[in-house]
Amino acid sequence: MRQFPLCSSVTSFECDDMRSLIALALLASAVPAQGSAAKAKRPAKVPGAVTYAASAVPDRIVLSWSEDPATTQSVTWRTDRSVAKAVAEFVLASSDPAFHKGAKRIAASSTDLSTNLGEARFHTAVFRGLQPKTMYAYRVGDGVNWSEWSQFTTASTEAEPFSFIYFGDAQNNLKSHWARVVREAFKDAPRAAFLLHAGDLINHADNDEEWGEWFYSAGWILRTMPSIATPGNHEYMGAGTIRRLSLHWRPTFDFPVHGPKGCEETVYYVDYQGARIVSLNTNRDLKPQAQWFSKVMQGCKARWKIVTMHHPVYSTEPRRDNPAIRDLLQPLFEKYGVDLVLQGHDHAYGRTTRMVHPGGSTKQVKGEVNVPVGLRARPDQHGAVYVVSVSGPKSYNLRKRPFMVSAAQRKQLYQVINVYPGELRYSAYEATGTVYDRFRLIKRNGTPNHLVEGL
Repeated sequence: MRQFPLCSSVTSFECDDMRSLIALALLASAVPAQGSAAKAKRPAKVPGAVTYAASAVPDRIVLSWSEDPATTQSVTWRTDRSVAKAVAEFVLASSDPAFHKGAKRIAASSTDLSTNLGEARFHTAVFRGLQPKTMYAYRVGDGVNWSEWSQFTTASTEAEPFSFIYFGDAQNNLKSHWARVVREAFKDAPRAAFLLHAGDLINHADNDEEWGEWFYSAGWILRTMPSIATPGNHEYMGAGTIRRLSLHWRPTFDFPVHGPKGCEETVYYVDYQGARIVSLNTNRDLKPQAQWFSKVMQGCKARWKIVTMHHPVYSTEPRRDNPAIRDLLQPLFEKYGVDLVLQGHDHAYGRTTRMVHPGGSTKQVKGEVNVPVGLRARPDQHGAVYVVSVSGPKSYNLRKRPFMVSAAQRKQLYQVINVYPGELRYSAYEATGTVYDRFRLIKRNGTPNHLVEGL
């Protein structure tokens, strides 16, 4: 390559002068004008109304179920109010780039919502008549402005193995701190059948910016893995007995409405490949829920029975206790053979089984917190396993009690649960992907489960 020296056609003295001038010019450009540093303004935060503004382009797309996961799939999404008629398309997925030809188009139902960030319109479509154990592609839009094509797989009608991811409270600093957890979880279980959220997805029930951060953090994962969610206390507005569910909850998800009156889409169950997953709303109406639970669990033939609810049967936080929940619901869990209870609320991690007195009693002892049968209570490995977990950054103090088989504080965690016909394998991971806790439940016909620590 030919070279062109800067000073090839001038004398050495002229070259030295030129170098000095260039050096002075560069130095001058690098030094700010006097006082400019003092006048420099701190960058302004982009308002949530800009960052999370609704438009005609679909966003906040999330899969859930209101009907049979083997033959249907619900999808919800958001736009602005310029979208008068929302539609969705679905088709059998294939590796052919022309897979979209022949897609079936269906109309969506729509709901308007006024939020602190502005006006929005939420849409719901249900794909029906699907084949079990089959992958489909879908997209949503208005016929012109479309989402990308995403894919989901329907459930099998048989009790086949599957996995799911369980998250405790996300709640705070969703974009900055929770995002890493949900994305790390996806790396560990990219073929999980669904995501399970045990309440307090956000911190303020009607804060649209927080809902925007929740969707930003989980992103496209929500478009390909359905969600099962139960409401926490932060999904409610108000105090005391006058409280209402977040205005976002029902437009955002499409859950079953077969629960007690007033608890639609918060109290429900989903049957998935030999397991029944039940959501209970521990914020309200416990007695009607107990009656409903007995009704739907009596005669239930699912091999595995899993409950998710927000407030724990056994709290990890020293100042908290939920005796009304424990006294009403725990006997039902034991009566109907619930295997696993997945909870949140306490912003720490704890795992135990039901407490029994050496003499076999499970009666609450007056004045004691979280230990219903006295200080000599011990975990009973033949009962349901109760877990409290947290996925967000907010942490509470932990008082390690003898009944806690495993416990942790100041850790963000996620859990991957693998379900087989004869065995359930549970793994809790820290936000860095490090294993924190593991156990197995081995199903035995006619006798209680056998709990094995570790894998």
